[in-house]
Amino acid sequence: MTGHRLPHPSIAIIPIALLITLLVIVITLFGSDSLSGGSQIALLMGAGACVLISMSVYGMPWKTFEHQMTKTIGDVSITLLILLTVGMLSGSWMVSGVVPTLIYYGVQILSPKFFLVSACIICSLVSLLSGSSWTTVATIGVALLGIAHALGISEAWAAGAIISGAYFGDKMSPLSDTTILASSSVRVDIFEHIRYMMLTTVPSISITLIIFLIAGFGWGSGDTALHIEQYTNGLASTFNISLWTLVVPVVTGILIARKVSSLIVLFASSIMAGIAALILQPHLLSQIAGDPALSTAAAQFKGLAITYYGATAIQTGYDALNELVSTGGMAGMLNTIWLIICAMCFGSVMVASGMIESITRVIIKWVHTRLSLVTSTVGTGLFLNLTTGDQFISIVLTADMFRKVYEKDGFEPRLLSRTTEDAVTVTSVLVPWNTCGMTQATVLGVPTLTYLPYCFFNILSPLTTIAVAAIGWKIKRLTRPSAIAEQEN
Repeated sequence: MTGHRLPHPSIAIIPIALLITLLVIVITLFGSDSLSGGSQIALLMGAGACVLISMSVYGMPWKTFEHQMTKTIGDVSITLLILLTVGMLSGSWMVSGVVPTLIYYGVQILSPKFFLVSACIICSLVSLLSGSSWTTVATIGVALLGIAHALGISEAWAAGAIISGAYFGDKMSPLSDTTILASSSVRVDIFEHIRYMMLTTVPSISITLIIFLIAGFGWGSGDTALHIEQYTNGLASTFNISLWTLVVPVVTGILIARKVSSLIVLFASSIMAGIAALILQPHLLSQIAGDPALSTAAAQFKGLAITYYGATAIQTGYDALNELVSTGGMAGMLNTIWLIICAMCFGSVMVASGMIESITRVIIKWVHTRLSLVTSTVGTGLFLNLTTGDQFISIVLTADMFRKVYEKDGFEPRLLSRTTEDAVTVTSVLVPWNTCGMTQATVLGVPTLTYLPYCFFNILSPLTTIAVAAIGWKIKRLTRPSAIAEQEN
């Protein structure tokens, strides 16, 4: 915005209002197919409105928007590669028998009554060790969702437990990119940042586990035994169920523990699963190839290639199980990637135009007390998650916008880093057009708005950070409060 005045807040809100209106129309008309093109059009229309207003009213040059879009989309290029690799992994882990084997034994070990709380804890531990909610959901999360199907547990509840655990572990892990980003953005030591987050995060995850524990007692009655028998019989008759397939997740876990890059881990795991498929499931690869004229080796190679990049439909004899073991490969991630690019376009032009800054300045004007400061930070983080479509952009912008306000009022920078994580990292997955919301909905096959009400940890986190601010628990000032902060006393 150098050399250009900020748009008035009443003008800045127009693209957002248009986007929300269009998204409501799209979701109403297209339902679960809204991510197949309708939402992308809504985002581009919102971006177009922002550019039109900025160029015609404020005289901003197109190059400003072009530069910001190029930078923003370039910044998420690795994310797009990770999504494609996740598509490879989901297909290969399924066809190789990794996920079917985990489901086969998991349904016989996990109790339906304790499944939700167990799933949340398992995903918490995996995500804490890996530092990645995306990797956790794409691997053990997919397997747990399959177990939930077999146990007759609602996929919405199961997805909520999986996501709650994955994002708790991600948020508290020193290996997490969002945790590192939030702490470094306000120059706080990462371990000090994590320790301070425990004051809000531990209560949130504790309440979440209690909810899942209580809710679990409502499952497990009726024909659960029949469900389990159908799933185990269907899996055993279709796949070569073997403990050897678990070598793949074990080696994947070792790579994660050695802090190997997520992209490398996912790609290496996909290759290992492909080798396992060639050794243990050659009949399925030939079935997927669907060309009897090919030699055995050629058919298996073709089947493996399709497993990596395309849709697979394996017949097990049970319709529900057929749907569970079907995969989309890299092609199944293209709608998500398309949506991310459109979301980045909208977010980047809103930033470049100064409209985000204009709206945020209005919010900051209402800051008069410790509670209003934290609440404003939470509100801004949520607002940025909704408008920029990316948690990384939202974390950086929230930290940048409030750093001087916290310094002026004499609050510790770790309060800002904690509040930013509580508001941004965990809520990004609740926004259908945010990169996190789109990715997890695609990987799990459960729409964002379907699992949203059951992501209790993600919902409770921003509320808990506001409650702790209201109490003032372990929140202290480092310097004498400014005139604004003194109004609190």
